[in-house]
Amino acid sequence: MSADAGVEPGIVCAFAVTGTPPDPVALASVTGHEEGGPLRVLDAGGGLCLVVQDVPAALFDEEALAERLNRPTDLERCARAHHRAVEAAAGRGAVVPLPMATLYRGDRSAVRAVTDRRPVLEALLDRLRNRTEWAVKVHAAEGTPEDPTTARTDPGTGSGSGSGSGGRAYLSRASARRRDRRQAHGRALAEAEAVDAELRRYAVAATRHRPQSERLTGRRTPQLLNAAYLVEDADRAAFTRALAGLTAEGRHPAVRADASGPWIPYSFARWDEADEAPDAHPGQEVPA
Repeated sequence: MSADAGVEPGIVCAFAVTGTPPDPVALASVTGHEEGGPLRVLDAGGGLCLVVQDVPAALFDEEALAERLNRPTDLERCARAHHRAVEAAAGRGAVVPLPMATLYRGDRSAVRAVTDRRPVLEALLDRLRNRTEWAVKVHAAEGTPEDPTTARTDPGTGSGSGSGSGGRAYLSRASARRRDRRQAHGRALAEAEAVDAELRRYAVAATRHRPQSERLTGRRTPQLLNAAYLVEDADRAAFTRALAGLTAEGRHPAVRADASGPWIPYSFARWDEADEAPDAHPGQEVPA
């Protein structure tokens, strides 16, 4: 295994598998993990290769890495380094991105992980070639009964614990508000499903991720759909036109849709979901 002087050898961090090795000059201009050596291409035979980096064991063994990834700033740094390397690997063609912090004990272990799964990886590369990922997040629209800021106690009702006709009127209004919120939620869900169904017509594959909480999104209304779509490059214009139509004012008034892309198709390149489990997982090493 090669490594720069001053970099402790022994652990190889793998970023992506590709059948089209990136340009060496372009690869040399990209920094992976700041603590490691330069990015390099590792020939895995049969037309496949890995983009890897030698990293110091003191910072990347299981215990040290787990501690670092528990610190938000270090986690973000590692994620950015991983994405930079994956983008560099994709400079000339399709790649299968590996999970962040996929680590091996030397080149031989890294190569063996690829050769053991050659059919899966080749199928993934064929599937991802000339395709990109688009992310779409759909939230309930603000200012609707789904928006918690619109559900306020009526002025003059106090705690709602009055008696007689005033108390009954309060309870009636509270019941009506709950009914309105349920109906609004149903309408928003139906419109989010309509957005998903329309976009799937222009994608070769789609997947749903767990909706994010309001704390993560910074939105006051719930996220109803967190989806990713795998789109042929040739169909990109049709997909974006459909997306623009869906987000046009008044088309789906109960929801708001936000999209980003094109991205490297991380959501559709999970080699660890194949029948055979991989040798490496985030934060783990594989013995040579």
